[in-house]
Amino acid sequence: MADSQTLHGDGISAVITGQGAELVSLRDAQGFEFLWQAGPAWRRHSPVLFPIVGRLKSDQLRHRGRTYPMTQHGFARDKPFDWAERGPRSCTLVLTDDADTRAHYPFAFRLAVTYTLEPQQLRVNFEITNTGDEPLPASIGAHPAFNWPLLPELPKEAYRLTFAEAEPAPIRRLKDGLLLPKSWPTPIKGRTLTLSERLFDDDAVILDQPAGTSVRYGAERGPAIEMTWLGFEELGIWSKPGGAPFLCIEPWHGIASPGDFDGEFRDKLGVMLIEPTAKHVLTYQIRIVE
Repeated sequence: MADSQTLHGDGISAVITGQGAELVSLRDAQGFEFLWQAGPAWRRHSPVLFPIVGRLKSDQLRHRGRTYPMTQHGFARDKPFDWAERGPRSCTLVLTDDADTRAHYPFAFRLAVTYTLEPQQLRVNFEITNTGDEPLPASIGAHPAFNWPLLPELPKEAYRLTFAEAEPAPIRRLKDGLLLPKSWPTPIKGRTLTLSERLFDDDAVILDQPAGTSVRYGAERGPAIEMTWLGFEELGIWSKPGGAPFLCIEPWHGIASPGDFDGEFRDKLGVMLIEPTAKHVLTYQIRIVE
């Protein structure tokens, strides 16, 4: 694959592409692929969501009374990153502001994404640095899509998410990509969410106040993955409404705009403010369980 880096570790390998700093393959020692391979149902693998998560109302970012066009999930996933480091077990890719990004997002920034293989595990670091002279408002999220089912001979309904903690809090939902004002009772029973295609009839399941910071995805037999995260405040769970052979497990620091929000971007729900010269680091890990 052009402009990509393949990492090899103990019992795990990963492929990262320079376009969008995107993880495009995650395999075990036997070559078993865990990551969705960007088929017709959805043409992405694991996009980086920056500088927004979800949609803004009217797809417009407001700053100091001006509006800037900003499409869903931001521009990072569609931008070429520079390779800062490339090694056999780790690589770092960097995106900085330029004339094109400032036409949509009028801020100076440096976003570094580092992938590191550890035994049976991939660790991903997001480091956002404010290189400007005013507070940097930003959101960021991970969007990895895993094959669902992992074993093609098992039905989708055999799979579940098992959380580290009970998750009794209500969930949030979207309409036309924007956050609905009310909440819904959680479909999670204790620590377990049984998966089905109908779960996504109303788009993503959003935990905007998760109790824990890890979840296991798998069935009673076969391979599974465990995801853990640090620094993220929300968790999105998504598959394409109507059915698709992938499941996205998405740690976020940020969330779609409420449908009635017309304020400044810095005041939007889920936005972090990073002071000049400061940086914010968020991490998630994907561990292979066999």
